[in-house]
Amino acid sequence: MPHRHATIACAAAAAVGALALSLLPGTASARPADQAAPSSAAATLRVADTSPVVLAAMQRDLGLSSPAQAKQRLINEADAGAIAGRLQQSLGGDFAGAWVSGADSATLTVATADRSELAAITAKGARAKLVPHTLAELDAAKAKLDRAAVKSGSVDAPIWSVDVRSNTVVIHAVKKSAAQKLISASGVNSDLVRVESTTERPRPLYDIRGGDAYYMNGSGRCSVGFAITRGTTEGFATAGHCGRAGTTTTGFNQVSQGSFQASTFPGRDTAWVATNSNWKATPFVASQGQNVQVAGSTQSAVGASICRSGSTTGWHCGTITRHNTSVTYPEGTISGVTQTTVCAEPGDSGGSYISGSQAQGVTSGGSGDCRSGGTTFHQPINPLIQGYGLTLKTTTDGPGPGPGPGEGTWAAGTVYKAGDQVTYNGGTYRCIQPHQAQPGWDPVSAPALWQRV
Repeated sequence: MPHRHATIACAAAAAVGALALSLLPGTASARPADQAAPSSAAATLRVADTSPVVLAAMQRDLGLSSPAQAKQRLINEADAGAIAGRLQQSLGGDFAGAWVSGADSATLTVATADRSELAAITAKGARAKLVPHTLAELDAAKAKLDRAAVKSGSVDAPIWSVDVRSNTVVIHAVKKSAAQKLISASGVNSDLVRVESTTERPRPLYDIRGGDAYYMNGSGRCSVGFAITRGTTEGFATAGHCGRAGTTTTGFNQVSQGSFQASTFPGRDTAWVATNSNWKATPFVASQGQNVQVAGSTQSAVGASICRSGSTTGWHCGTITRHNTSVTYPEGTISGVTQTTVCAEPGDSGGSYISGSQAQGVTSGGSGDCRSGGTTFHQPINPLIQGYGLTLKTTTDGPGPGPGPGEGTWAAGTVYKAGDQVTYNGGTYRCIQPHQAQPGWDPVSAPALWQRV
């Protein structure tokens, strides 16, 4: 019988599926790599509340020597993300992606399609890479594949994503002929696409504190993603394949909990559940009886560390492989998910992905298991909460370290994408890292998130 908490095991990569447990048959830089960049005060503050549980899991699953090394890695990754965001804005249409590498240094590489921009990249402390295609070109090619898959299906070519490190859109195919059919149907230039063989066949993985179990109509189990509020209503974000609007839920203790208010699957894998007055939204993710704090939702870069909590397998960590991934399950294709090396198993669906103290997304699907390793996909949290008008419950709810609301268009609770512009206290600012704004983390107080125009 599935249990609420499980022992922690190592993470790796293997076959794919959505992670819900069904009780019924069916679906379920320019600097050397060994030198860390000076840590900014903003990056240090961002990871200050990272739980010791997260640091210990990172140490175990990422082969780090100590919790201190894990924390320094998070700080370095936060710094790299801020630099990447600024360079993305300055490079404009020539930007071709960014990624971090290295267990300690989080060495940042930024790609550009314009040779004249290489010096500007290295001047910011990043490694520069000249590539033939811009990120916009790769995103456009992937969008064509998405549209073609909706029309023709792609069960034998189940995963495709923008891979900034290889400057291509990678299709993982069980049958290469299926990949070629998808490419032909999409009209994408073959120079933009690379096909890799896989044995993975994704499926949904069925099985208010992130990672805790909940049960749908008494017939299956999933995991809570992140606690949210919508006005005075409390509840949680989770995976869409776990239930449809109207599906009732009971909590980990089998006590009446609430019901799904909205759900999207396939296409996306998003949903939210409104809970009754017996349940209280908390800014925590569960880990074997301990609480991991959720302080925000700043999206981490490709290559950054990430951990997951689920009701079947507990805590596991790995790294982010790719953003903007599409994956085909038997029920259809979902797009815009993030691929990771974290393992998961049925029942973990809907559960929390977190980098340090920053919410990343909810478990959608994966393959393999936490004994032999696996690959997983999560639905990013910022588009989910934006789409349903939700507010992430965080430990920084209420006045933060900044000066207060101020004048302008910036507003706490708004989900901002990289490139969005706001005004604040007479200045104009551009968002450089995706996040949901919080009180006190305004453009003046959060230079890692905003750049003055």
